[in-house]
Amino acid sequence: MLGLAKRVGARILLTSTSEVYGDPLVHPQPESYWGNVNPIGVRSCYDEGKRVAETLMFDYHRQHGIEIRIARIFNTYGPRMNIDDGRVVSNFIAQAIRGEPLTVQVPGTQTRSFCYVSDMVDGLIRLMEGENTGPINIGNPGEFTMIELAENVKELINPAVEIKMVENTPDDPRQRKPDITKAKELLGWEPKVKLRNGLPLMEEDFRLRLGVPKNN
Repeated sequence: MLGLAKRVGARILLTSTSEVYGDPLVHPQPESYWGNVNPIGVRSCYDEGKRVAETLMFDYHRQHGIEIRIARIFNTYGPRMNIDDGRVVSNFIAQAIRGEPLTVQVPGTQTRSFCYVSDMVDGLIRLMEGENTGPINIGNPGEFTMIELAENVKELINPAVEIKMVENTPDDPRQRKPDITKAKELLGWEPKVKLRNGLPLMEEDFRLRLGVPKNN
């Protein structure tokens, strides 16, 4: 893609990830933080793949003057996600709709910050249309533990389901929260949709696709 951008003189956007910060020792995470990553862990191919992609973007920018934009995306959710993609919001919503227990990985106190898809798209467009190469964090600084997320889904979607603790994945980051100072200052961007308003919009879409109407 960088070769193509060089050939045709295009501006190129890399959707990088908060995973470049690994299991962070700095909280919240600013773009200047280099991260705390295990290079040989079970999920390292994802973290390190994104890290090397950022490296390549900057190499091409410095050597060939290519116009690059790098967004570090934090957890994002919304309608039309793959129902069984294994992401935590998709899992919880699908489980609640199916009447299955919500499976929270131990200890349940690990945190994530969830950005609704329309806010994310707005941030990416502003980055692409602006003059800053990035990297810029794009995410919602509202931080929730996995237990809190499960309780919100349970309350909003199916109060009858139970919350069940299950084994954790190795190298699961304990906390994740973007410092979005740069996005606010350079892009004039900050998220508008709160988690409790976004979850029902996703539920609606999942119910439609799973064929499970809401019992009012």
